[in-house]
Amino acid sequence: MIGAILGDIAGSRFEFNNLLSKDFEFLTDRCEFTDDTVMTCAVAQALMDSSPDFSDLSEKAVEAMQKIGRQYPDCGYGAKFIFWMFSDDPKPYNSCGNGSAMRISPVGFAARDVDEAKRLSAAVTRVTHDHPEGMKGAESTAVAIVLARQGKSKEEIRKAMESYYDLSMTVDKYRRECDGHGKEICQISVPQAFVCFLEGKSYEDVIRNCVSIGGDSDTIAAIAGGIAEAFFGIPEELKARSMDFLTPVLADICSRFAVWCAERQMV
Repeated sequence: MIGAILGDIAGSRFEFNNLLSKDFEFLTDRCEFTDDTVMTCAVAQALMDSSPDFSDLSEKAVEAMQKIGRQYPDCGYGAKFIFWMFSDDPKPYNSCGNGSAMRISPVGFAARDVDEAKRLSAAVTRVTHDHPEGMKGAESTAVAIVLARQGKSKEEIRKAMESYYDLSMTVDKYRRECDGHGKEICQISVPQAFVCFLEGKSYEDVIRNCVSIGGDSDTIAAIAGGIAEAFFGIPEELKARSMDFLTPVLADICSRFAVWCAERQMV
């Protein structure tokens, strides 16, 4: 899930100031984590807190997203999610926002197969983004991560993702047709992220693709970043640098989740 977090951090300074170029310094002191990172960590915590069969994952997701999210109230949440996060009786609100996909990467790394990824994705997502497009955006992203972890080729991943979305666009065409930030929904951001991953030559190149097409840069990069991590891996130097941007609480979740995932995959 570090791939999603690093994508969020690298893309953060371009969200409302789109660059439309791959030529930029990857990490600077103007970068910061956003709600994408906080909610990714919350999903990771929910998975670790759940029972072994994940029967209580939805309940744990609500607990973790509220508890962890409330510690970072000013990091870019949407208005409806803020209301949900501080509610005493949180209910799903039929959202197709791209928040469902940007936070789902821990499910892709925890799941042992595609079927489990779909089940866990549904449990995490339906507590907020229960619109069919919100559910689809999260599920497809989690499935793509599992397929990448399984060593599937890009063509195999593309074929699987084309059962969810039309992926006929290219990075260059997205860049030429960019109309800025303002369409933060799964049916826009998720196929953009998939195309950026499919055309990428390395983890960093995928994130540069994401920034270069404009739009909701940090979230597109977070979605693609999780898949790129599973497919390419991330240089250790970049992993270490990403932790410098996090609070001790968030960095600790990342460290514990990596150990938890490794142990779970060995069982």
